[in-house]
Amino acid sequence: MTEQLFTESPLDEAVAALRRDLLAPDGPQISTMRNYRFAILPYRPSEEFKLRQYIRRLTDELKAEGWGVLAISLQKLLLDRIRATGEANVAALIDREHVLYEKDPERALEHLRTKIAQHIEGHKGIASDVARLISEFADAHPDAADRTLILIGRAGALYPFFRTSALLKHIDGKTRNSPVVLLYPGERRDKSALSFMGELPADRDYRPRIYP
Repeated sequence: MTEQLFTESPLDEAVAALRRDLLAPDGPQISTMRNYRFAILPYRPSEEFKLRQYIRRLTDELKAEGWGVLAISLQKLLLDRIRATGEANVAALIDREHVLYEKDPERALEHLRTKIAQHIEGHKGIASDVARLISEFADAHPDAADRTLILIGRAGALYPFFRTSALLKHIDGKTRNSPVVLLYPGERRDKSALSFMGELPADRDYRPRIYP
C-alpha cells in the first residue's frame, strides 16, 4: 500500500505553481494574455504569516537570480492616505468612531466606511499610489520587464472598505507590462469567484489567473 504521509496545502500548491510560472524558460507565464500580466494568489486569512514566509523565500530566490522585486503594502498606502488628512481629522475620526461604537457597532463601521472610502476608492485613490510605485520601479529598471515582479500584499487592511477587484481595474494598463501578483486573503468559491476575507459575497469580477 502506498499512501502520501504529507500532502501539500492549497497555499503550498499555489506558491509552487507561481514559482514555476515565473521562472519558465520563455519568461513569466502567469497569464495567457501577453498584455494582461496579472495573477491572484488566494490564501486563508489565518495563513497570513505562513504566506509572508513563503513569499519572502520566493523573493530571495528571485533576487538571487537577478530579478527586481517590488513589494507593495496596501496597509501602508491606506495608513499614509489617512494620515495625510491631518492629525486633527484622524483624531476626530477616532473619537467619533468610539462614540458611535458605544451606541451601535454597525453604525460605527458604516461611519468609518463612508469616511475612509472617499480617500481610497476610484482611479485617484489607492490605485493611483500603486500605479505610481510600479511606474517608478519600472523607470529604475528599464530593461528588466521580464525579470521584474510586483507583489501587492497586505490587502486585508482594506477590508471592508474597498474591493480588490476594483483595484485591479484601476491599475490595468498602468503596470508597464510587468508581472503583477495580488496576494488575496479570502476564499475561492469556484473557478473564478473569490470571497474577500471569506466574509464578503463571492466576487466573480476577476479576469486574472487565480492560483494554483
